Amino acid sequence: MKLIINGDAIEIPDSVKTVSEVLVHFQLDQKVVIVEKNKEILQKEHHAAENVQDGDQLELVHFVGGG
Repeated sequence: MKLIINGDAIEIPDSVKTVSEVLVHFQLDQKVVIVEKNKEILQKEHHAAENVQDGDQLELVHFVGGG
């Protein structure tokens, strides 16, 4: 499946079905990521139920701590 992630076309396995699984695939912690899917910001509690399809556009923003 091909997704547009942060403006880049990225191939991911067809076994990845939800936003949560996309985050796991890229080893991102859901607690520190904001996800926008097709121009709509998703609530964190909906990541597991939100399916992804070929051609979906995702913007993934994660926070990094430090000083």
